[in-house]
Amino acid sequence: MKSFVGIHQVVAADDYIELALGTPPQLWLGVEGESTEERAARLDAARDILATPEYRDLPDAVARIAAEVIEARAPELFNVFPLPRPARRRRPSQKGAAA
Repeated sequence: MKSFVGIHQVVAADDYIELALGTPPQLWLGVEGESTEERAARLDAARDILATPEYRDLPDAVARIAAEVIEARAPELFNVFPLPRPARRRRPSQKGAAA
């Protein structure tokens, strides 16, 4: 089954993220094995994007998307209950021990 968002075909989960954010996730997360120069260029590009009026709400959008993913994919994270505490071991009494 093929998935489409608008006219864009979604092949992988990253495609949904890219369509939601308007930028590829690798721009923000980096890629394995990138050089120092590549990382600096990526971060410069990210700063330039965040400086444009079009993307000034991007941090809020990312936080919203992250919250939605957590809520949809990991509801058990919010089912918090206290764990039983193990009984403390009593140390033998030191009474009567020679000093």
